[in-house]
Amino acid sequence: MSDITKGIDEKFCSECGNIIKLKAEICPKCGVRQHQVPSNQGGKIRVTAALFAVFLGGFGAHKFYLGQAGQGIIYLLFFWTFIPAIIAFIEFILYLTMSDEEFNAKYNNGQ
Repeated sequence: MSDITKGIDEKFCSECGNIIKLKAEICPKCGVRQHQVPSNQGGKIRVTAALFAVFLGGFGAHKFYLGQAGQGIIYLLFFWTFIPAIIAFIEFILYLTMSDEEFNAKYNNGQ
């Protein structure tokens, strides 16, 4: 039995198990339509990051959520100055005006 391996840009067909491209909508072998996985599956969500920034941004909650613990700690250390809250409000606006593609490229490693 041969060892079948798929590449990083490939997946197995949900019906026949044939290796197909990750973005394929229909399997070329069996013709079955493939279920599409949302692009932020297991990743960070832009609106969630924005909500963290506006409500808990002064404490760096959005930075911890986005995996930037070092910056989150700096926000925690200086929260009493209100400077992190002001910066977090600006980041809140940036997250809301950013497209999903830009957000995914920056915070979800391009997923």
